Amino acid sequence: MRIALYNRVFEPSDIPFFKQLISLLHSYRFEIVLYKDFYERLQSSIELDYTPTLFTNHTDLNHDIDLMLSLGGDGTMLDTVCFVHDSNIPTLGVNLGRLGFLADVNQDEIAIAVKALALGSYSIEKRSLIHLDSSEPLFGDYPFALNEFTLHRKDSSSMIKIHTFLNGDFLNTYWADGLIVATPTGSTGYSLSCSGPLVFPTAGNFILTPVAPHNLNIRPIIVPDDTIISFEVEGRTDQFLCTLDSRVATINSKIQLAVKKERFGLNLIRLDEHNFLNTIRKKLFWGIDTRN
Repeated sequence: MRIALYNRVFEPSDIPFFKQLISLLHSYRFEIVLYKDFYERLQSSIELDYTPTLFTNHTDLNHDIDLMLSLGGDGTMLDTVCFVHDSNIPTLGVNLGRLGFLADVNQDEIAIAVKALALGSYSIEKRSLIHLDSSEPLFGDYPFALNEFTLHRKDSSSMIKIHTFLNGDFLNTYWADGLIVATPTGSTGYSLSCSGPLVFPTAGNFILTPVAPHNLNIRPIIVPDDTIISFEVEGRTDQFLCTLDSRVATINSKIQLAVKKERFGLNLIRLDEHNFLNTIRKKLFWGIDTRN
């Protein structure tokens, strides 16, 4: 069985964990495929008795890769989505960071996790992605995101106006610092910090959440994910920010933008004892008396 490992932010303090992980994978006879930059940083600390197969982009990960491990935090997982692309490779996030909604397997669970991967005792959650269509190419081979698409002001402290349409019908003009269109997965990210609702990750929805709206009666709205959402942006300056997850492009008011559900999704591995309800209770401290 072939397993690909991706790590974005290499921390020397994580080296003992990487040693443990590689040893566990070898003990279950996994063939390891490593992200090139990760391997170059790792090889001075961990000696392998073979030269592993390396990858640098999604075209290197063909359909003979059985599993992908994303080693880091949720930001690392968002990068991993671009490497997995449309291959449908089942992906597990291992949390080396802080919060970890997507990367929810902790370091002390790694032995249990590797055994579960070897035995196939896990479930797959199909997570939807959001796709951007634009009149000019903005994000190359990766015009999609797992968490959210956003529009945001750039060179001015003034608000911008975002005229928003659902399947061609006018919805609203948002006078705000920006607008978030989140997937159900992204409902626990930027949208949540802007008072957006929590949505179950397998729900068929998009969430439109304004960023610091001028009118306080403008609230987030949930729409079906078979909706095409299009935009016209204007402001005191002619440049705005457009993002897909952590990737950013600068646009002007002449660029036409629309988002819709991507034709493929992410196969996210969930261990049997992990689920969305457990995750939000744990990460958001629901039911815990914080006075103690």
